Amino acid sequence: MNQLTIDLDNCYGIKRLYKQLDFTTERVYAIYAPNGQMKTSLAKAFQDIAGGTKSTDRIFPARTTKNKITDERGVDLPKDSVLVVGPYDEEFCHTEKTSTLLVDTRLRMEYEQIHADIDASKDALLGAMKEQSKSKKNLEREISSAFTSSEDDFYTAIIRIKNELQEQKEAPFAEVDYDKIFDDKVLSVLGTTDVKSAIAAYVQRYNELLAASTFFKKGTFDYYNAGQIAKSLASNGFFEANHTVHLNGTTSLEIKTQKELEDLITREKEAIIKDKTLRAQFNKLSTALEKNVTLRDFQNYMLDHEALLSQLDNVNKFKEAIWKSYLKSRYDLYVDLVSKFEKAQKRTAEIEAEARGQRTQWQEVIDIFNARFIVPFTLVAENQIAVMLGYQNLVTLGFTYHDGADNAKVEKTALLKALSNGEKKALYILNVIFEVNTRRKNNQETIMVIDDIADSFDYQNKYAIIQYLKDISRDGLFKQIIMTHNFDFFRTIHGRFVASHQHCLMSSKTPTGITLDLADGIQNMFLKDWKGKFFTDKKKMIASIPFIRNLIEYSRNTKDPDYLKLTSLLHWKSDSAAITEGDLGQIYAGFFGGANQYAGSTKPVIDILGDEAKACMAAGTGINFENKIVLSIAIRLLSEQFMIKKIADPTFVASIRRAQTSQLLDKFKSMFPGDAATLQVLDRVMLMTPENIHLNSFMYEPIVDMNDDQLRRLYGAVSGLK
Repeated sequence: MNQLTIDLDNCYGIKRLYKQLDFTTERVYAIYAPNGQMKTSLAKAFQDIAGGTKSTDRIFPARTTKNKITDERGVDLPKDSVLVVGPYDEEFCHTEKTSTLLVDTRLRMEYEQIHADIDASKDALLGAMKEQSKSKKNLEREISSAFTSSEDDFYTAIIRIKNELQEQKEAPFAEVDYDKIFDDKVLSVLGTTDVKSAIAAYVQRYNELLAASTFFKKGTFDYYNAGQIAKSLASNGFFEANHTVHLNGTTSLEIKTQKELEDLITREKEAIIKDKTLRAQFNKLSTALEKNVTLRDFQNYMLDHEALLSQLDNVNKFKEAIWKSYLKSRYDLYVDLVSKFEKAQKRTAEIEAEARGQRTQWQEVIDIFNARFIVPFTLVAENQIAVMLGYQNLVTLGFTYHDGADNAKVEKTALLKALSNGEKKALYILNVIFEVNTRRKNNQETIMVIDDIADSFDYQNKYAIIQYLKDISRDGLFKQIIMTHNFDFFRTIHGRFVASHQHCLMSSKTPTGITLDLADGIQNMFLKDWKGKFFTDKKKMIASIPFIRNLIEYSRNTKDPDYLKLTSLLHWKSDSAAITEGDLGQIYAGFFGGANQYAGSTKPVIDILGDEAKACMAAGTGINFENKIVLSIAIRLLSEQFMIKKIADPTFVASIRRAQTSQLLDKFKSMFPGDAATLQVLDRVMLMTPENIHLNSFMYEPIVDMNDDQLRRLYGAVSGLK
């Protein structure tokens, strides 16, 4: 993108703007726009491109809006190629995209491959568990909570039971329907006093009957376990292969067929199930369960699986037993996952150690910030290893606050409360640096639109920002459009060689739209522009008066005749109307040398001032600083002339030695306290004009950045005073 064509109509208050920017030889344009002009509107137009949003005219939405910004081929800018950086945005913070600055590609690829293999095995096991349990729950959490105190510790859970599963021979509860028992409503009712008592009584009698059984034994070979074993033997062709089973009880018994085993189990089971006391306890439990309509499915399931009731006196233990049965039934998948996880642990630790020793781009960004910006804290990326390796998405910034010899770690929320606005804005710049480095890493060619990034910064951090912008300008990936309403910042951008004179533009507002024109007199408006046009441009001749007066004051004194004569052109004195254009030219030539090109002109300077002030009223709003000074001088002279006439006290006026406008206003207020409308106009004169008039040739006061619409309105009001 070596060229941009900006073509806007009715875009956020910009009626019309057409400008071509050529980045072929330089990568930065600086644009000065007084308050109230197109600066923020142009930034919004670029932001709409970045966000894929349609631009509008918010005040006149019915107007047809055009926002077309193209490159040298006439191609619309891709939205990813635009980065708009505003003055200050607390919400603008680093994103997952900027966190890629921490990525070491080689390490992350290996790390991701290790965990991809583990994840594949994990998915296979959980898929099998879903099929086995017939559950709709989050099984990773269910397994974790079954074997640990947390729902989010899956691997600890499966590693914890490794030896137990290895020693376990059978999977007695592998066919249990998990959700029938471990439903939240069911578990809630099972925890009530009545149901717990009924279950306890049932289990007590059940255990007594098991103890009296010939072959069954509590905990190892009850009738539920026996039934599962019978099914397993039959399904695996045990008896068809002519194997036999020897049962040891009060008598020894050899079982030769599946039917013999099933008949024996049935007899033993009936001896327990038909026990009157056990039946009574079962009926009491059923009655307790029937009181809750939500337990109908659970109750029906228990009718068909009564043996499971004996496990419900300890629900947590039963949950463990069920999951061990599920896992044992799919033991190969379990072993595969555990094996891969344990092997990965060692290599993961090695990768993390290597990553910890690397200097990442994020660290470089943080170093830039810590070294360049003056703030009472330092930064560190606390979780850079986690982000580097992919198991956390965003970097967590750590802050250490410094107060003399004392240091304290603070959270960002607490830090922001302790920082000044300027320091908060410096922290905002950190996020901008992150975004720039991300684009650099991704080789993303970018148009950066920078809207008063240093507004309200202290000087040391303002210069740090300017230096950073200059550093960016050396990178061919980035083209910058730096916009500001602060003339001092604009001048510094030029003076620090961020943007050359040919790339410094000033905006002007006309009835038909906005123009961007080459800036003149950036470093010293008087010496670089107005001084050389003193004899050819009447506005610049008038605007030069306070500059020449200041130079005479510095080089001579305030009693110098030329100084006093120029003062009479800035305050209404007895001789103000008599000073001619020839007189002013003679003062100029006498101080700077050369011929007085106004020699012989008898036209009063006051008349020329009046003509030029009227011309300023019709001029466009924008880069013509001389208009502001001309209007300010005219406003003050008119207001003083008006007050002197109304006060009508020549002795008082002649006694004034300093602060003439202020003393005249105080006198006027004491004499005419009821003239509220006039006093309001005169107060505005005192507020707005002094700084504009008393600019010197070295500094530019902030009022230079003021939109001259206000001065035009004030001139009209002062001209109408009667």
